[in-house]
Amino acid sequence: MSKRYAAVAITRNGIELAVKLGGRLGGTEVFVYAKYSGGLEARSGEITVFDGPVRGLLPRLFGSYEAVILFFSLGAAVRLTAPLLRDKRTDPAVIVIDERGEHVISMLSGHLGGANKLTLEIAELLGSHPVITTASDVQGTFAVDLLGREYGWRADSFTPMKGVSAALVNGEPVAWVQESGERDWLPPGAEVPEHVSMFASRAELRHSGRSFSAAIVVSDRLAEEPEEDAPAGTTLAEHTVVYRPRSLVLGLGCNRGTSAEELEAVVLNTLNELHLSLHSVRNVATAGIKGDEAGLLALCAKYSWELVLYTPEQLNTVELDHPSEVVFRATGAYGVCEPAALLSSGAHSLLQPKLKSGNVTIAVARIDYPGEKEGKSSE
Repeated sequence: MSKRYAAVAITRNGIELAVKLGGRLGGTEVFVYAKYSGGLEARSGEITVFDGPVRGLLPRLFGSYEAVILFFSLGAAVRLTAPLLRDKRTDPAVIVIDERGEHVISMLSGHLGGANKLTLEIAELLGSHPVITTASDVQGTFAVDLLGREYGWRADSFTPMKGVSAALVNGEPVAWVQESGERDWLPPGAEVPEHVSMFASRAELRHSGRSFSAAIVVSDRLAEEPEEDAPAGTTLAEHTVVYRPRSLVLGLGCNRGTSAEELEAVVLNTLNELHLSLHSVRNVATAGIKGDEAGLLALCAKYSWELVLYTPEQLNTVELDHPSEVVFRATGAYGVCEPAALLSSGAHSLLQPKLKSGNVTIAVARIDYPGEKEGKSSE
């Protein structure tokens, strides 16, 4: 198993604790200072004995492990790691544990790097007290920069994160607008604060007539122009984070030998016409006979989309408004792009019915997520 965590100890007590943790926390490689290792032998992939300043070891660990666990003082950890910090989106989690194992401190990359979660896990393994200081965790609410992470939600930009997070933790009015995507996004044990108002659409927010310091939008739709009759002063706040859930399925059909470039052009043009985000595409669906189509495979590889295949029998379970005898003779199914999109998404209707362009046919469906809730009253 590849090692995800590096535990570093430079004192006798710290080394004893680090070795104990290495035996309990899977994926941990332990680095111990030779002078106080007590003759502890290096074991490949488990224990590494180093004989030199820890300052020279840390740069390599920062670039190779998801988390670096340091068994020494917080002050020393700050001084040693400060020159190595680059970006919160790429820095590893850093956790500090005192040499008696009384406190496990989430020091760096608490959210994006997973330090907070790992701190709780380590504290339980060692019987220690976890120390987490990020405001959203202390307040029992959600972290703006982690929303939908387990579902693959993607933020259009990280620039407004700081402003939205500040508004959230300081009790300022925040609008939550969710037009698509998974509804069970709230982390276990967290609650939506009273100063966060829920809306089912941007149009609902605009017509509310209320002002907000910040907004969080979860939508597969691109920004739209305000409606002419929208009340003045109800546009989205300056500090707005837009998340793209993976909520769209593309049903694609094509003639044999269609290039990836032609397929891509049809996809991009169709999504643009529908005002839908490319980042919200979850997968492509088509007939099994197209499973070896080089252009389709190349398109899916470029965007890391899964290619979902259906048999003619599966495709024919979907009732079509316009079944095609021509398609049936070629594939054994009366349609490809429409039934494939509906089957893969679980939707009952299409955002875009079958559209033919050159050698390509395309249909678009929005995934039907269970547990959709009505928006919280905006009154």
